[in-house]
Amino acid sequence: MPSPTADWYGRATRELAPHSPLHAAWAAGVAQDDDILGLLDRLPRDRRQPSLIFSVATWLGAAESGYGEFRAWLAANWPAVEAAARERRTQTNEVGRCAPLVAALARIPGPLALLEVGASAGLCAIPERYSYRFGDAAVLGDGSPEIACAVDDPALAPTTLPDIGWRLGLDLHPLSAADDADAAWLEALVPLDRTDRRERLRAALATARRDPPRVVAGDALDDLPAAAAGAPDGLSLVVVSLGTLVYLPPEARAAFPGAVRGLGARLVTLEQSGIADPTALPGRFVLALDGVPIAEASPHGDRLSAL
Repeated sequence: MPSPTADWYGRATRELAPHSPLHAAWAAGVAQDDDILGLLDRLPRDRRQPSLIFSVATWLGAAESGYGEFRAWLAANWPAVEAAARERRTQTNEVGRCAPLVAALARIPGPLALLEVGASAGLCAIPERYSYRFGDAAVLGDGSPEIACAVDDPALAPTTLPDIGWRLGLDLHPLSAADDADAAWLEALVPLDRTDRRERLRAALATARRDPPRVVAGDALDDLPAAAAGAPDGLSLVVVSLGTLVYLPPEARAAFPGAVRGLGARLVTLEQSGIADPTALPGRFVLALDGVPIAEASPHGDRLSAL
């Protein structure tokens, strides 16, 4: 009978396939490899996560290759991989998610105070500095990178960029767009076969470095009131979670919307269905405002579909 770790990597094979054939192939190989599974089982469960292991390997120098070559590299470099996996954590800053974010923020009167939880290096806290192409509409904005988002309903596409007068990121382990080591880790979190996402990340980092967004250390729930207290009067406070709430313990996740309401803030979420909204759309990502679904979305923000 397959081990729990083998089952995990088997599921990851299917989950990763739409986003990275390379990572899907690596996961499929690991799921059938008793020796590599034995190495992984030395780690605490939350440190065996496929995306974390593959990102650590990339960060340490693993090349884009088939499973055989990757397996040989992993076995030869396991002590370094194990040590890094115990210290590192997935902190993907997928700027493609700014397209759904901009679509949601367009529904909130500004100017805005934006507070992002799980902000990593804060690249998604500066959405108005990028530019966007929603479907066939004209490009919105003139910043870099240009982020493309397919829409099946023109009403989902915003016509203006948000007016953000204050911003702050909150993260357990903040990263800085201005730090070369942090930037290298962010790039390692993107699969090697996704050159489009890697190029977009580099462009976003270049934009962010000109005026790095502030990200402070703190828990998404416990430290939310203290972080929100810095927002100036006269701005509409908006709390943003882009694929973060799924990592909170269930009780904290359930308490989060009420905590945001208690601040008098609006809540924008891009999460798996049921994480931050009351809908029942298994396996789908949902863009929601104050818990009310706006659209179905792709996990990386390159598609919005009317519900």
